[in-house]
Order: sequence, then C-alpha cells, then structure tokens
Amino acid sequence: MTNEFSDISGEQGKPEIEKLLSKMTLEEKVSQLGSALPGELLENGEFSEEKATKVLSNGIGHITKPGGESGFPPGRTAKFVNRIQKYLKEETRLGIPAMVHEECLSGYMGLGGTTYPQIIGLASSWNPGLVKAITTRIKDQIKAIGGHQVLAPVLDIARDFRWGRVEETFGEDPYLVATMGKSYIDGLQGEGPEKGILATIKHFCAHGEPEGGRNHCPVNVSERELRETFLFPFEVAVNNAGVKAVMSAYHDIDGVPCSCSNKLLTEILREEWGFDGFVISDGHSIKLLETTHSVAESEKHAAALALEAGLDLEGPTTECFGETLINAVREGLVERETVNRAVRRNLIAKYRRGLLEEKEEVDTGRIEKYFDGSERKDLARRAGRESIILLKNDNDLLPLKRDLESIALIGPNVDSRRNLLGDYAYGGHSENGQISEVTTILEAINDKVCSKTDVYYAEGCKVRDDSRKGFDEAIKVAKRAEVAITAIGGKSGFGFFPPEGRENNYGQTTGEGNDRTDLKLPGVQKELLQEIHKTNTPIVAVLINGRPLSVNWSQRNLPAIVEAWLPGEEGGYAVADVLFGDFNPGGKLPVTIPKRVGQFPMHYRRKKVSKERRYVFTENEPLYPFGFGLSYTDFTYSDLEISPKRVDPAASVEISCSVKNTGKIAGSEIVQMYIRDKVASITRPERELKGFEKIYLQPGESKKITFNLPKDLLGFYGRNMELVTEPGSFKAMIGRSSEDIELSGEFEVTGKRRRPLHSSRSYLSETSVK
Repeated sequence: MTNEFSDISGEQGKPEIEKLLSKMTLEEKVSQLGSALPGELLENGEFSEEKATKVLSNGIGHITKPGGESGFPPGRTAKFVNRIQKYLKEETRLGIPAMVHEECLSGYMGLGGTTYPQIIGLASSWNPGLVKAITTRIKDQIKAIGGHQVLAPVLDIARDFRWGRVEETFGEDPYLVATMGKSYIDGLQGEGPEKGILATIKHFCAHGEPEGGRNHCPVNVSERELRETFLFPFEVAVNNAGVKAVMSAYHDIDGVPCSCSNKLLTEILREEWGFDGFVISDGHSIKLLETTHSVAESEKHAAALALEAGLDLEGPTTECFGETLINAVREGLVERETVNRAVRRNLIAKYRRGLLEEKEEVDTGRIEKYFDGSERKDLARRAGRESIILLKNDNDLLPLKRDLESIALIGPNVDSRRNLLGDYAYGGHSENGQISEVTTILEAINDKVCSKTDVYYAEGCKVRDDSRKGFDEAIKVAKRAEVAITAIGGKSGFGFFPPEGRENNYGQTTGEGNDRTDLKLPGVQKELLQEIHKTNTPIVAVLINGRPLSVNWSQRNLPAIVEAWLPGEEGGYAVADVLFGDFNPGGKLPVTIPKRVGQFPMHYRRKKVSKERRYVFTENEPLYPFGFGLSYTDFTYSDLEISPKRVDPAASVEISCSVKNTGKIAGSEIVQMYIRDKVASITRPERELKGFEKIYLQPGESKKITFNLPKDLLGFYGRNMELVTEPGSFKAMIGRSSEDIELSGEFEVTGKRRRPLHSSRSYLSETSVK
C-alpha cells in the first residue's frame, strides 16, 4: 500500500499530518492511541497473519517490548519487528509504521542485552559522563533490534525506602536525580531523533514517596514540595534535555490520579513547561481509574477522563483506548477533536523519529556487532566498580592481599548470578530469564587470588527464609580462613502476581511490588553474621541489595562494609577488583540511610527543626549520611574562594576550592557543593545540593574545582506559589558529604526579588577543573 508520508521532509511534516488526519476514519485514529504485546501477534513463536488482522488491521500506535516480552534473541527480534512493520506498511490502508518500545533501565531488557548496574548503583558513581556512555551503548542495542523508544529513565525521588522501587531511582535529591537523569537522556537521544531513540521520563509524578511505602498508593505532598522536589527533575528533562515522551504514574496526589490529572498532564507539563511530546500511560493505569481509584464508573469513562486530561497513548496493550474509546466518542463522552489532539501528538512523534518516511528494514546482518565484543563488558565492569561504596574500613582491612593463605566466602549472594541483577534486568524481571552472561562473586574472587590461596565457600542461608541448616558449614569454613567475605543483602525482582506455590515470590525482597515494613537484613542473615563473628575471623560484609538497609549491628561490630547494590553482569569482577585493590572505591551514597524505619522521612534536605528534634529511644542522626563514602586514600580541601561576594539576582557566582590527594594511592573524590538560604520568606532546608564534580587524583596531586552557580538555583516557590529568587545572605558549603563539610563561606544577593521564567531558567551549575 502507499505510504501517505513518503513526501514529508523538514518542518513541512505538520501540514501533511493535518491532511492525513482529515482522511482517517475514527477507527484508524483510535488505533494510533493503542499498543500491542508480542503475544497478541505470535502463534507458536511465529508471526500470525490471522492474529495481525485482528490487532493491526487499522494500524497501531506502538509495539510493546517485542524482544523483552517474546524472549527472542536480538536477530530474531529484529526479524519479528521487520515482519510487523511490513504488515503495517503493506496490509493497512494508510501504511503507518508502529513505534517500537522496550524497557532499558539497567540495559536493554531483552535476551542478549548488556546488563549494567541497577540505577541506584549508577547514582552512587556521581558520574554523569559514565551514565551517558552507558545509555549510548543501550541506544545502539535498541536501534539494532528495530526499537525507537525506551521506557526510561526513572526520575522519581526516593524518600521512603520501604518502597521496593528505590533501586530504580537516582536517589533522594532532586539536583542529583536531575543531573544524572539528563545524562541518561542525552546518551539515549544522541544528537537528534534520527540518530538516537526517544527517552521516556517516568513516573509522572512523585511516585517515590507513596503512603506506607507501598507501590501505587496515594502520595501526600504539598504543592510546594511537589514543585520544588518531585517535579524538578522532570522539568529539567523537558526544558534542558529536550525529552519528548512522559509516562504518567499509577497513584493519586491529593485525590486526583496522575493518569487523569489535567493539572499535571496539561497545565504544568504543557502550558507551564512547553512540553510538545506525548504522554504514555503506565501499564494498565487507565483501567485502574475504574478498578482501583473509583473515579470512573466504566472503562469508557476512564478512557474519557485520561484522554481529556492529556494522556495520549495506552500501554502495554490496548484496553481502554480501543473499541471502548470508539464507543465513548460515538456516545458523546469524548469530543472527536480530543481524539485528534492525541493522534496528532503520536503522529508527530513518529514523524520526528523518521518513521513516516520510506525506509529500509532493520539490517539483521549487522546486529551481532552491537551485542558481542569486549567493549560492552569493559563498560559494565567499569560501571560496577564506580557504583561501589566503601562504608567502613577499620584498621585498613581493605584492600586484601591476593596471597592470603585462606579466604572464606559465605552468604546467599556469593555464588548467585541472579541476585546481582535489578528488577528491570532481563534475568531479574522474570524468573525464567537467561542469566549466563553474569559472573558471580565466587568465580571472580577465584580468578583474582593467588593459586596457593585456599578458597572455602558456604552459602550459610538463603536470602529470605528462616532455615539455619547452613550455619554449621559457614562457621566451619570461617574458622579455617584468615578473612571471611560475606555477600549478603537481598534479591530483586518483579514482585507482582507470584504463581501458586511461590507465595514467597521466589525469595524476592526488593524491586517493583516488593515493599517492606522494615529495612533489616531479610531472613536470618544477621544471625549468620553474628555466628561468624564469634569465630574471631575478620569479616568483610559485601551488601548486594536494591533497597538501602539499616545494618546497625554490622556497623558496630564488623571491621569492613562494602555497598555494592545490584552491580550487573560484571558485578562479580567489580566487587573483586575493589576488595583486592585493583580499583580504589570512590562511590558516594545517593540516599540518607536511617538507623530505624521510624525515622522516615530521613532525607538530608530536612529543615532545621526536623534535623534537631530528637526521639525518646533513638538518635536523630542517620546511620550513613547522603553523599557519604570512604576511599583507600585521603583527600584534603583548601583555598575556598567566592566571587563576587555581592551579586545581582540575575547574575551568577563562582565558588571554588582546591582538593589534594594526600594518600599513597590514586583515587577519586566527589566534591559536593551545598547552599543554605540563611533568611527567607518561607522556611528553607538546612542545605541543598547545587553542584558536584568527580575528580581523579594521583598521590600528591591537587586540582582546583570551580562551580558557576546561576542565581536561578537559589530560587524557590514563595508564599504565593510563584518561583522567585530573593535577595539576602547565602551560605556556600563544600565537602565530602552532606554532613562532612570542609569549607564554608557566605555571599549576598542584592537588588529586588526576581521571578525566573521556565523558558529561560537555568537549572544546573557548570563546573570546571584545573
């Protein structure tokens, strides 16, 4: 059939889209607002013409995860995508191709995709350049299989660690999340739509502080907190990174579900920020307006509410934006122009991506080069190394010597491939996923140590159950060893709908749907550590987890603790590199870890009264503060300079210092800059991160770091909910964590109050290093 868009070029596409809209039937229009899963098009693993006729006869908006859902290897996935597009081009009246999207949180979530550390680990690197390098690789793999869009990054601010999806986030701070999120997007989108793939920012909005820490539950935040904290990374993504796709969230805010919130999807996103892309639903979230939120009396009503609010596309399959929506239009529940608006947005997205031009099929002969080779492994190993945080190292127990006579490796995560992966890794999302690419900690350490070193292994216990049957063997090997390395923590996964007989959900403790009421080590892992501790063998605790854990006993009693998060397919080697000194750990916490779950909210940006008020039986201080992380070397800070000391509200200020490596080995330091508004018209946080820079220093080497701080970063939403920058005194603080401030000074903003405009607002500081 003829492709109606074959003559589109440049900015002349939009008039052609309007011309096409006038030719489309209602059924063809609505079809552009829906999605289809691979199972709807496959029969015995092959493309089914019969099924396609039922699903694709009027066209389709998106194909959802043709690789991630089918289980096909990359080459077969590309052929499947080519077959779908061929059907749409040749067997439908208008010949409009589908947009193909996949999941890629920690790498392409399909068979053969490279699995990098989970996002909480990448956040711990504080290295935007690393994140961009990773997503550039992800982009190449997604494009190779015929993909155009990915459902990432997650820009949620994690404020309650009972929530299972903390691991999917860049942490608790809006500035850090915005900075890392922008780099994630930049790597995916590349130099433009033709060369990259569309990033989708999610979950819009405030998904990271649900009631009771339970997924999908209501979010209770003030409008000021919503705008200053939870919306900030999304605004940066729209106005700074140029993102063109947004995913609505499941929950409600102040009684209004996000998937039918006109305020979020239209007033803020489009009218205030100028967003000109499309909004996709989170999985089944439109139907939930009826079944969970009870704001719609039927699927037709739910479809009408979502579409009118500004939601443009339903995923992962078509439930409400299909025949149900057609009937809603015919019954007068939805205006035809409202349908046209959403169709127009989806067609423009396809036009921008180049889908509406005649193009060749995916070249299946070139796929292997994007999925094979050592470069992707090297990058995964580098990312795993940089994601690791040294939390404790008494008497410099680490790094270990390779020629130790004996080592005991104990714990449920020592010899597990599966448990090194996050919930949206291919091998972690489904318990049937293939995970042969992953190297375990046991394998990596056996490769690392001297051939004369005896390596003893005992599992000790499972992650989640209460059996102590393995304790005796663990104690036995610990007594025989010079040092015991314990790999403990959790197991991530997709926690919804465990099959019958798997009510413990395969032992999962973290990930989507795996919410908890405490932050303790699951099962009997703490008791295992206590028994090993009685042997007097020094213990190095390696935490493999997605949710931050309150390891109070370990912090008091063990000499060394390493936070490795969910380090991905090269995670075993990354852990071994750090433990034996081939890499000096430099990661820093992107979250504040409390001592007790009752301390929540425990983020570092609390206000003065919240930080100072104490409990009866528990201290107010965290177990580990935001930005904390140790090194095998030492750094000193000096020579703070602030220029100018008095500055106009429309100008910027430079804040600089010198950092020197005073230790004996090379290492990295993450220099963090915080700001405090000393007196404001409303109460403000005690400190707010406004810049950071990761530097690498040889022994004795010194570098000067300069932060150029735009005055827009001093702004906040005032008493009338207007974004303003006020004159007054500000304190600048530079240090190695939010609580370990090495240098501080003050500057003054003069003149009158200033109202930054969203269209010209500066969002991030610029840094330079000499």
